[in-house]
Amino acid sequence: MSNLAKKLLNKSLRKGRVRAKISGTDKRPRLSVTISNKHVSAQLIDDTAGKTLAASTTVGSKQTGSLKEQAAFVGTDIAKKAKKASIKKATLDRNGRQYAARLAALADAARNEGLEI
Repeated sequence: MSNLAKKLLNKSLRKGRVRAKISGTDKRPRLSVTISNKHVSAQLIDDTAGKTLAASTTVGSKQTGSLKEQAAFVGTDIAKKAKKASIKKATLDRNGRQYAARLAALADAARNEGLEI
């Protein structure tokens, strides 16, 4: 097994462990965060109804700066959209990522905007 295949397998196992423990409802949706090499996106998902309540991404935006700054932008944007949808609490879905740097910047920015994670 190559090193890359092993990394992807380990990430999918971590993702499965996280998703087995958390689930979003209409009162406390799941905040799913996806970070690629260029972009950051976040969604508030109600798993009981199978609907996305709010979404924010850097794809197509004129947002510049480091990926950490872009993650903070997405965090504030998703929190504002959650406030419009009268959502006060959310559960963070890390998608198998470690809670550090970019993911922490997104979560902190959302918390500063008033979203309780």
